[in-house]
Amino acid sequence: MKVDVLLGLQWGDEGKGKVVDVLTPRYDVITRFQGGPNAGHTLEFNNIKHVLHTIPSGIFRDDKINIIGNGVVIDPSIFMKEIDSLLKLGFDLKKTLLISKKAHLILPTHRLLDAASEAAKGDAKIGSTLKGIGPAYRDKIGRDGLRVGDILNNFEEKYKERVKQHTDILTNYYHFDYKSVLSDYEKTWFEGIEIIRQFQLIDSETFINKQIESGKSVIAEGAQGTMLDIDFGSYPFVTSSNTITAGACTGLGIAPNKIGKVFGIFKAYCTRVGSGPFPTELNDATGQKIREIGHEYGSTTGRPRRCGWLDLVALKYAIMIDGVTELIMMKADVLDNFDSIEICTKYKIDGQLTDEFPYELDENVEPVYESLPGWNKPLTEVTSEDNFPAELNNYIKFIETRLHVPIKIVSVGPNRSQTIER
Repeated sequence: MKVDVLLGLQWGDEGKGKVVDVLTPRYDVITRFQGGPNAGHTLEFNNIKHVLHTIPSGIFRDDKINIIGNGVVIDPSIFMKEIDSLLKLGFDLKKTLLISKKAHLILPTHRLLDAASEAAKGDAKIGSTLKGIGPAYRDKIGRDGLRVGDILNNFEEKYKERVKQHTDILTNYYHFDYKSVLSDYEKTWFEGIEIIRQFQLIDSETFINKQIESGKSVIAEGAQGTMLDIDFGSYPFVTSSNTITAGACTGLGIAPNKIGKVFGIFKAYCTRVGSGPFPTELNDATGQKIREIGHEYGSTTGRPRRCGWLDLVALKYAIMIDGVTELIMMKADVLDNFDSIEICTKYKIDGQLTDEFPYELDENVEPVYESLPGWNKPLTEVTSEDNFPAELNNYIKFIETRLHVPIKIVSVGPNRSQTIER
């Protein structure tokens, strides 16, 4: 058996949670391999909207094993809120959700360091969600992090030592007043630690490989998107982990030869949250129209997302980096009411045309568009590819021809049922 990987190909918010939820009946084990609670995966079914931040999107299916992998960073207070909200809906996850001992913990002082760092940057700030993700990964790489497994042995001493280092930085480097909020953060944080103790904590790399060897099917769910990858994204306006297919290997402890299909998810247009370059951004009425129709506001922060046309240069680059075998196009219905739809097929940089993604996206990168006719018909009631408007089929064919990868699923609405396989 192989591990299939499902990840976003743009700047995140592509709709990965919904697709994992749709695909999970085909898998025995659903895993999350990187990122933290700055990601929000939204699923809708039975007229209820569910937003997950840390927990894999397979938990709404019965008899599935869900694993938070070692590459994830966990905020116990946010995790506790997730568990509480799911309990109210009748989902008790203690038998179906397993947590890697090697996953790192986001401390209350990581959130404070995040806020202090952003404040110090001023206008050059990254646009962090202020959830402490970056500082937690920084401690991990600096070999100073606390891991889930640490809560099983002499934890309070380890915690106090790390917090002392953080508060020294907050006081002496950032001159940041943390004392008024730290105790409140810590109260809910330690309550969350007690909730984590109630779950099965595992050596996830051994567990997952044994599942594969026994013939179980596994899918790895990524957070954020390829263009936010710490190595290959639009640096420095990126997240702090590897969001690409290779991140599933390091974030779960599986060998590269264990990777099977790679499902690449993209919206029929583009969005981005926070700061950073965005070549096809539309700062006009068209961009606002896409935002309102698509309800493009962050599921974690509520921030309005920046909107623009589909960028095939960036998408082609993401497909190359990730080794995508199948494409999944989300939110096609958002483009229902456009007479024409633009697609960026090249960049113009210093007067030269290119379809290769550059080292750096800056003001010299100008998108070059081709225009296709819109379908001007509602897609939300469409239940089969046979009922696709000709213009939508033309849009799909245009993308497939340029990217050389088939689009296997088209989403025409937020519900499970509005997911059409081709």
